[in-house]
Amino acid sequence: MLKLSRIAVLLVASAAALSLSACAQNRAKGDTAYVARDVNTLYAAAKRTMDQGDYEQAAKLFDEVERQHPYSVWARRAQMMSAFNYYLAQKYNDAIASSRRFITIHPGNTEAPYAQYLLAMSYYQQIEDVTRDQATTQQAADAFGELVRRYPDTRYAADARLKLDLINDHLAGKQMEIGRFYQRSGQWLAATYYFREVIDKYQTTSHVPEALERLVECNLALGLPDEAWKSAAVLGANYADTFWYRQSLRLLIKERQHTQGSRYVADREEPSAANTSSSTSYPERNSTTPKAAKPPKPPKPQTPPATSYPQRPGATTE
Repeated sequence: MLKLSRIAVLLVASAAALSLSACAQNRAKGDTAYVARDVNTLYAAAKRTMDQGDYEQAAKLFDEVERQHPYSVWARRAQMMSAFNYYLAQKYNDAIASSRRFITIHPGNTEAPYAQYLLAMSYYQQIEDVTRDQATTQQAADAFGELVRRYPDTRYAADARLKLDLINDHLAGKQMEIGRFYQRSGQWLAATYYFREVIDKYQTTSHVPEALERLVECNLALGLPDEAWKSAAVLGANYADTFWYRQSLRLLIKERQHTQGSRYVADREEPSAANTSSSTSYPERNSTTPKAAKPPKPPKPQTPPATSYPQRPGATTE
């Protein structure tokens, strides 16, 4: 019995040591130790830390306000300030989580549009080059679209529409990148799928003229000259002054000459044949292919509405 008791004591002591070790490791990772403080003192400490530029620590202190005083009038404001500070600290995943929690709990609050804007901007700042996966880019587009849909008359909606244009251009660039890859590999049918998606889904982007011209190339390679002429007609009707239209005409005329002889081309009246005889030297194909660049990083988001920066706790009441 004595030996069993000693073994039991040793097991309890070992478990306690492991628990203390785990707690120490968690604190070493940067967890904020729980120290009970009144809401005024805690909120003031978080605001002071933010003013000193330690945004990540300030965000954690604002989280503490919500954790220790969830029913205080300061808890809602602390949620918003937590998301804002995580964004400034470039902890975008934490900013997304905080913003989404605020929107879920306070969907009708006057600061909800700004929370949605922070959520979208946190995705936007993580957009990768077109050679990488664009899942985050699509999430940014969805978040900005939700902002425009739910809060169309706010000052953030105008900026969201501009960001959506840039994001759509980026997504179209990704489709063009995949289409060019299949085209270089000789997989013409797969390439046409991506070029058509750019034309149908991203009609207002800068990639549409190139997509139409590459459809001409792919359809000619597939032995579908009539489809190639249709793409060229759309290209000429909308982008007649572009290099891509002139290039498509050169390819089509060359194809006619090859299959039916030069006499057919001479007798056929081309609406823009003059463009093809110009002495202007056009750039090489490989050197002019526009590459979709990552949207320029925007400046830091606008300062939250005035209500997001309350006066020192105790100075005002709601």
